[in-house]
Amino acid sequence: MTQRTWAALLAVPLFVALGIYAAVSPLPFVSYAPGPTVNVLGDDGSKPIINVQGHRTYRDDGELRMTTVSVTQRDARLDLFTLMQTWAFQRDNALYPFSVQYGEEGSPQQDTEEGQVEMIRSQDSAVAAALRQLGYPVHPALEILAVTPDMPADGKLRERDVVREFDGTRVTASTQLAKLIQAVPAGEKVPITLERKGRTVTEMVAPVEKDGNKLIGVTLGIGYTFPFKVSVNISDRIGGPSAGLMFALSIYDTLTPGPLTSGGNVAGTGTIDAAGRVGEIGGIQQKIVGARQDGAQLFLVPPANCADALTSNHGSMRLAKATTLKSAIADVEAWATDHDAPLPQCTAADGRGS
Repeated sequence: MTQRTWAALLAVPLFVALGIYAAVSPLPFVSYAPGPTVNVLGDDGSKPIINVQGHRTYRDDGELRMTTVSVTQRDARLDLFTLMQTWAFQRDNALYPFSVQYGEEGSPQQDTEEGQVEMIRSQDSAVAAALRQLGYPVHPALEILAVTPDMPADGKLRERDVVREFDGTRVTASTQLAKLIQAVPAGEKVPITLERKGRTVTEMVAPVEKDGNKLIGVTLGIGYTFPFKVSVNISDRIGGPSAGLMFALSIYDTLTPGPLTSGGNVAGTGTIDAAGRVGEIGGIQQKIVGARQDGAQLFLVPPANCADALTSNHGSMRLAKATTLKSAIADVEAWATDHDAPLPQCTAADGRGS
């Protein structure tokens, strides 16, 4: 055989091997799929998802569904075959670059912890927005959102503790607690006064030094004090901030007489702040599909997500642009009275430049 023939014979298996290697090697993408929806007006096991103590509640018919997205985990590895199958046959799924979802650093444990911190923030903001909409006083406070294992705060401070004093200094939402911690002499224990489930408790904590900074091992954020207790009981498996709008609507509905939806099935998504403003989320197209599959008749869309929502597989389910909690309440009430009522519509221009 000639040299060219030998080269061709060697090249063919090499080319096949390279093709197989490329097909089974992990590629830097993640997959989004429609996730389950949860009727926030319902129960989570043996207790209502919206739990209120110290105020009359109204348990009515109808559904207000928070929506989720199933995202492949950080340590999942998607090969070319899987990506092509997703693109060709799973039309309700989407592929995104790995770096967009997870960034360059992190771990599955950190992803879970960050998701839970965002969920706590979301719930607190939803309670604040709903109570303010109802005219109740809401006061910001410095709240513990997470406690780091094996740090001084572990076993002493808890999630949702509100910090009232640190070593005798009064603490407010604007207090720079990190500066107070830095001033503690090495090895010295100091008292931290907390509000915990309506009680005042004091714990002794000794900061430790790491990388030149003194730490006690907590994640802090802006929480709120309310005139009565409202809590959201949702599975720990669900994290992130995107259910804020639906939490706020459900809290509002629970505290007011009569069913907000008049027995209908309404779903939606969107972050919310304490002022009731609705913000952008991820995976809108997959959330819309999940809501439609679970029988939702109306879907509330954050303005910044409107352009993508218009191209989603929403079928006969109506889409309504929800800018604030107040406008979302008005939209649901109008729709509940007349399913053909005019509602704020999404346009392809919504959210551009924001």
